[in-house]
Amino acid sequence: MRWRKLEVVYNHTMPDPPVPAPPQPPPPSGPTTDFHIGDEFGTARRNLPPAGIVLICIAAVAVIVGIFAFTERPKPQGAGSIDLVAAAEVPGQNMILAAITMTLRNTTKKSLWIHTLKAQLTTADDKTFEDEAASAVDLDRYFQAFPALKQNSEPPLSPETKLLAGTERRGVIIVGFKVTKEAFDQRKSLIVTIQPYDQPLPIVLK
Repeated sequence: MRWRKLEVVYNHTMPDPPVPAPPQPPPPSGPTTDFHIGDEFGTARRNLPPAGIVLICIAAVAVIVGIFAFTERPKPQGAGSIDLVAAAEVPGQNMILAAITMTLRNTTKKSLWIHTLKAQLTTADDKTFEDEAASAVDLDRYFQAFPALKQNSEPPLSPETKLLAGTERRGVIIVGFKVTKEAFDQRKSLIVTIQPYDQPLPIVLK
């Protein structure tokens, strides 16, 4: 009996067997690299394509826009020329009357209606003078008073004149400028501006 008691006491005082340590994870197979979040996100270097590609794309877009703007820009509805200019000095008024004979062509596929006709004179000393064409009903009176204006004259070309698509009209307008006959003859330029109805650009004849 005594031996058994000692044996029981001995069994209760024996330490627990050691618990094995958990296995360690295997080391990474490749070399480790540092991860910098500032280099990976939110920067143009990471988010945009190479600068060369961006410049090529911008240039291509600019060329396309330029071609579209060139082909779609407003153009005058007609063309023509100044064929003859005759001038007469008005006595005592330091001015001249000029009969300008011109040819006007409608170069579009729709009718052209003349709204206004103006002439601009630039003298040799770079002074400019402008006048609107006289009313067509007054031309006969001017021709009678100043026969020099009637030289090779054509029928009047006046506002409200209509030109059908693809046609042309030859006519004359009379304008006045406050210059001497000598200054007019030595002019630098004479321009006629014809503004059609419903058109953004005028027709300019030189």
